[in-house]
Amino acid sequence: MLEGRCLLSRAFSSSKVKWSYVSLSLDIKNGKRPLEIDGEDERECKQRKFREPLDYRGTRAGMAGFSRGLEQSDDRTAGGGGNSSDSDSDSLINPIGRDNSISSLIRCSRSDYGSIASLNRSFRSLIRSGELYKLRRLDGVIEPWIYLSCHLLEWEAFDPICGRWMHLPRMTSNDCFMCSDKESLAVGTELLVFGQGVTSHVIYRYSILTNSWSSGMRMNAPRCLFGSASLGEIAILAGGCDSQANILDSAELYNSETQTWETLPSMNKPRKMCSGVFMDKKFYVIGGIGGNDSKVLTCGEEYNLETKTWREIPNMSPGRSGAARENEMPATAEAPPLVAVVNNELYAAHYADMAVRKYDKERQEWFTVGRLPERAVSMNGWGLAFRACGDRLVVIGGPRNSGEGYIELNSWVPSEGPPQWNLLARKLLGNFVYNCAVMGC
Repeated sequence: MLEGRCLLSRAFSSSKVKWSYVSLSLDIKNGKRPLEIDGEDERECKQRKFREPLDYRGTRAGMAGFSRGLEQSDDRTAGGGGNSSDSDSDSLINPIGRDNSISSLIRCSRSDYGSIASLNRSFRSLIRSGELYKLRRLDGVIEPWIYLSCHLLEWEAFDPICGRWMHLPRMTSNDCFMCSDKESLAVGTELLVFGQGVTSHVIYRYSILTNSWSSGMRMNAPRCLFGSASLGEIAILAGGCDSQANILDSAELYNSETQTWETLPSMNKPRKMCSGVFMDKKFYVIGGIGGNDSKVLTCGEEYNLETKTWREIPNMSPGRSGAARENEMPATAEAPPLVAVVNNELYAAHYADMAVRKYDKERQEWFTVGRLPERAVSMNGWGLAFRACGDRLVVIGGPRNSGEGYIELNSWVPSEGPPQWNLLARKLLGNFVYNCAVMGC
């Protein structure tokens, strides 16, 4: 009998980060290797508590173990004999049984699931089935990971709890998709990347269950330049353009568990280059460009999932920058609104003024609460990511003129007062963020 410790994480299910540990007795037979947690990473997770700056040189690129665990062959997990023992098939951890095993596993950090999957067939099958993630969601155990792309077809994942980086498998696609504008969305256990194929819009799907990419999914009405957001296993995409550049008022709901698309009622206004968020269990599409004259929209729209109706909300967009208005910059030159929701409160990054703004839902107006990180520079909003990550806001970007080529991740907890940005990580990736998504599962 060997004992290992699984990191128990509920850091993002409450306003404060808490850590505790659970000891699991693992019956190691037939040469199966035990679950181990690197001592340095364990201390790092326990002590940092998502507060102290982390330099990219100190992060653990050794997240490859996560990938290797998911890719272990069934024959290897059988200890060379080709078949698992009866106890392996009947229970995940023989002394405490399947139910107790699952109850413990859903509280482990998901960064450990790759190692757990390599223990035996039962573990691997359970993790790759997605059952653990469904149970985590029902139990309120959510760990957001940040996924970003700073190079064409290449993606990195960052675990902000333990400060670990993981390089995803490279996307395989044609030249048309590689050179086209791409948008991303994380929903359930999937990362979706939308782009242009040779003849139509295409979607590539990365699954954390298999650590691999697949393609071939299609919306009912393929589009680009849309607003989108996810809530658990569902996501809503609204507006955008079709392949003939027509601005759309249509919307669709995607269910990641069934991998199906459902057409929703149309919005009140067609719009493209808009942003989407979930707030108070409703979906909001904000700002964008609409009409034949490509007019900037200041309104937003709320979609009620229960009544399946849209409601227009005036002045919900944080607005264009003063420089854009003074220089008569085309509306399409600016990025869509940089907005994010934490604890059902809506925030915006106003890049021109380097300010953080908050939306007053009762008065339906924006007000400034503080400043963005000084090195959070962008080109009219492009190249900068502003995301919700659990109970905090995260700004992702790097300096454009110094030639350093770093991406910096800064975070702030709005419930703790005015913006005080903490450096989470710095990594040599290039200083332009093409796409970014946060997956909480």
